[in-house]
Amino acid sequence: MLVTRRLIQLLIGLFLYGIGIALIVRGAIGVAPWDVLTQGIDAHLHLGFGLITTLTSALVLLLWIPLRQKPGLGTILNALLVGPAADVGLWLIPTDLDLWLRCVLFAAGLITLAVATGLYIGAHFGPGPRDGLMTGLHKRTGGPIWVVRTGIEVVVLAGGWLLGGNVGVGTVLFALLVGPLCNLTMPLLAIKRPAPQPILEPTP
Repeated sequence: MLVTRRLIQLLIGLFLYGIGIALIVRGAIGVAPWDVLTQGIDAHLHLGFGLITTLTSALVLLLWIPLRQKPGLGTILNALLVGPAADVGLWLIPTDLDLWLRCVLFAAGLITLAVATGLYIGAHFGPGPRDGLMTGLHKRTGGPIWVVRTGIEVVVLAGGWLLGGNVGVGTVLFALLVGPLCNLTMPLLAIKRPAPQPILEPTP
């Protein structure tokens, strides 16, 4: 039963993660660094936001190999499902809205993303491709985790911006707020796994 509950929570979390991305994209006031890269690539290849998200995840997973990172079920499902979920959200959410509505969409997307992160990480099926890249580089280089994460996101953001991705005030707000929000949701939504039973020594 616990495994079933964890799997359901994982799938809900990944679906909501894609919806959160779509809300932020439709807010059009700036998106997260990885989504800036996705938008920049899509501006040139025109393959669709969701497909490029999935292909980028696959490429990031290839970088796990020299880092000796091992993907879990959550890692693979993250790579496969977040992109299509984002496409569903982009299909449902209208474009060309007034600024105040776009700000509401951005705020809703940020909160949804934080809840989704708590759900899928709290299911304990492994990190997403991008989080695994961060932790893998941290282990291999010995650099502080925040330095590694910042370095990755600066490179990704710069590349996406040069390709034409949407960098704006939302990008800054995302960088400042997503961490504290996830710190709130992750402990609340983590499924507690049963502690291992102690091995009883045979009585003489």
